[in-house]
Amino acid sequence: MEKMRIQKVSNLVLYVLLIISLIVLGVFYFGGETPVENRLVADTSMSEPAHTSTLIVWMYILLIATIAVTVIAALYNFVKEFIDSPKKAIRSLIGIILLVLLLIVTYAMGSGEKLNLIGYDGTENVPFWLKLTDMFLYTIYVLMAILVLLIIGFAIRKKIKG
Repeated sequence: MEKMRIQKVSNLVLYVLLIISLIVLGVFYFGGETPVENRLVADTSMSEPAHTSTLIVWMYILLIATIAVTVIAALYNFVKEFIDSPKKAIRSLIGIILLVLLLIVTYAMGSGEKLNLIGYDGTENVPFWLKLTDMFLYTIYVLMAILVLLIIGFAIRKKIKG
């Protein structure tokens, strides 16, 4: 009974988010252009949808909600597991610890050298943001390489066992 109720709430939330996303996309694509004198792009001959900021804010809301739900669910599962088997729960933290170590290493590998960006006068071309961007890129590269190796490894293992 409880599972059915959770599934109904989950489906309702999914449909509400989908409808809001479709409305925001409709406003973005069909909401017209920003007047030329108000455009933020360096080349004002390029088109700039009037509701770009609405789309960006909605994406941030979805990102923050996703992160919050993921963290809350992970904490809930950790506490639940810790009550049943503390040793197993602590062992499950190894993946998080390895990810944090990977983030630290890739941040240290990142370059803080300012970029020469034509037409950009913003404040984000500083070592912190440059190294943070490199950290995310390098982390994605490492995780993708691990994923490919795991796929190949499990395929070989399946062929050997099967």
